[in-house]
Amino acid sequence: MAVTIRIVPLLIEYIMKTTKEAVHPVLAMEVLQQFRLIYGSMRQYFRLVEERCGMPGSQMWVLQEVQRSPEIGISELAVRTGVHQSTASLLVDKLVGQGYVSKNRQSADLRRVGLCLTERGREALAALPGPAEGILPAALADLPEVVLKTLHINLDELIRHLPGKDDSCTGTPLAEIIEGGVMPND
Repeated sequence: MAVTIRIVPLLIEYIMKTTKEAVHPVLAMEVLQQFRLIYGSMRQYFRLVEERCGMPGSQMWVLQEVQRSPEIGISELAVRTGVHQSTASLLVDKLVGQGYVSKNRQSADLRRVGLCLTERGREALAALPGPAEGILPAALADLPEVVLKTLHINLDELIRHLPGKDDSCTGTPLAEIIEGGVMPND
């Protein structure tokens, strides 16, 4: 009986160790495949957006926000798209230069510039195959809060173990990262 009592914990420890060693790489590979699926799906979606609309998803998202809130300012646009104000300003300047958006001085405050869609911008938005911000933000918005919080905690842990992480990417639109655009430090 005493021998059995001592062997059982050793046996359990051995099983746990070998199971962890056997399952961990398989599970890690399954999670990697999930990331590939997400990345590939986003890439395919942003290609479709560009094919149908003639411009990158990041610019389409700006157009969509201007449509949702005519006369929106650059600062508010940056908040809504989750990018740095200078990035939002560059995106808007491109869209103004291409004739998709116009800048108008606000009558109440002449220092403030509001953005409005042009007919060309409305036509581009009409061609959108889905959400301008992309399928990932839309999917995240559809998750129950508890699932989103759990995902947030788990991704924080993954990022903590990620060598060479670059925090400057957090202000770059997903579409630009996926489409191979210029990264902040390039």
